[in-house]
Amino acid sequence: MLELPEVETIRRDLDRELNGKKFKSVEAESMAVLGRYNNRKSFTAKFDGQKILGVERRGLTLLLPLDSDETLVVNLGPDTNLIRATNRATSIPNTEVVFTFTQHGGLRVVDPGGDGDLHLCPNDELDDEHPELAGLGIDPIEEPLSWTHFGELLMQRETKLKTLITDDAFLVGIGDLYADEILFTAGLRFDRLSNTLSTQEVRRLYRALVETLHEAIKYRGTTLEGGSYRDAFGEPGIYAEHLQVYGRDGDLSPRSRTPIQRVKFGGSWTYYCDTQV
Repeated sequence: MLELPEVETIRRDLDRELNGKKFKSVEAESMAVLGRYNNRKSFTAKFDGQKILGVERRGLTLLLPLDSDETLVVNLGPDTNLIRATNRATSIPNTEVVFTFTQHGGLRVVDPGGDGDLHLCPNDELDDEHPELAGLGIDPIEEPLSWTHFGELLMQRETKLKTLITDDAFLVGIGDLYADEILFTAGLRFDRLSNTLSTQEVRRLYRALVETLHEAIKYRGTTLEGGSYRDAFGEPGIYAEHLQVYGRDGDLSPRSRTPIQRVKFGGSWTYYCDTQV
């Protein structure tokens, strides 16, 4: 699944590109990403003349409020890409929906697996229709917090660190990849209990969390070898070049020059160095 740096990169791109754009037409190739509708026209006909007022994010869900007092809700699947393109650009395989604007091209929803979801929701029904968005934890990009408050939240729990920081009810949008990178940078083991950290370790973890996410956004997210993630301009993220442990088992650790380890934890692989305590 996409993690916070990838979705935030897409959001920032689209907010700059689409804010104020007016829809000219919408075409859907199939019902693959329109599962809430009975037919394609019941979705595509709703956009005539509407204007986009911005691009927002709650957790990993993108929200595009329109001047019709409705919001286009976009849930990205693991292979969903939102690609900005001119009207005459070459067609992109697996395009499911094409939004065309009255000026400056359009937006293509590319989803080979059909795992994404698009729908319009009245603004005053958004919280009722999506109660999961109200139960999200801290968004470390949108809601900066002090390291002391972060430490207080850690001390209130007795949970293994990787389990905690990948829990959307605690921190939004962090999965296996960024959790492993954050914990390596902080020098902390994935199975360390959260309420056992010293003050210095809390500060290291907080700094690693903030710096890792912002660095990943700076490099426009992570596209792993064979991965499908692309930014809004169709370009892969290059943070993979800066990964220190994730997917690098057997390579020498940049910290200790001993091999990076890989173990099963919580049903997925975890990568770490023997210097993490």
